[in-house]
Amino acid sequence: MSLAIVSAMREELRALLPLLAGARVQRCAGRDFHVGELDGRPAVLVLSGIGKVAAAATAALAIDRFHARSVLFTGVAGGLGAGVGVGDVVVADALLQHDLDVSPLFPRWEVPLTGRARFATEVSRRALLEQAAREVLRAPHPMLAGFGLSATLLHTGLVISGDRFVSSAAESQALRAALPDALAVEMEGAAMAQVCADFDVPLVVMRTISDRADDTAHVDFGRFVAEVAAEYTRDIVHAALARGLA
Repeated sequence: MSLAIVSAMREELRALLPLLAGARVQRCAGRDFHVGELDGRPAVLVLSGIGKVAAAATAALAIDRFHARSVLFTGVAGGLGAGVGVGDVVVADALLQHDLDVSPLFPRWEVPLTGRARFATEVSRRALLEQAAREVLRAPHPMLAGFGLSATLLHTGLVISGDRFVSSAAESQALRAALPDALAVEMEGAAMAQVCADFDVPLVVMRTISDRADDTAHVDFGRFVAEVAAEYTRDIVHAALARGLA
């Protein structure tokens, strides 16, 4: 039984792979699953791809084929909540699909036949991830200044997902009006949460904020992911493992 670390961005996977001892690659359903050990514990690292279907398929494979007993999902997101700025880290306490609407048959956002719209992350593992993030964020990242940023913050709360890249002020405002407690928006996490719930496998999710999900979206997304977000992911995952994340 292993910990699966699923990365939404290729740069994050590249940053994490040096932590994996004895790595070997197994290809399944068009994905490379990197199997080895993290801090002496069995682990599998994999790139999910972008979007809810890609995330759901990756989670199901990691659990069913690679016997993951828990899943950590990492990536970037657009900030929605007040005070959630570029460079901040959001740890999800729950995830919801903002583009799911089967009303009037079911309430808006509710996943049919589950009785819920929000899928909670696992409390004890989430606490370890939060502790690790606080430790890493305590020392400002050396590349932040190059993006006009200084100190960064940790937030915990609702992360919402949908098969659409939110990049306009109008879309962002509509999401805030509908879901005022949402801190960040991305394209995969809630689908992965639904799959993990089906398998009864605990999930934790962390996202680095790359933009404000509006017309001021970051102008050099690729550079930000490579130079800041991927390194945050590596350092926070390493610190969480040292605290016993499994």
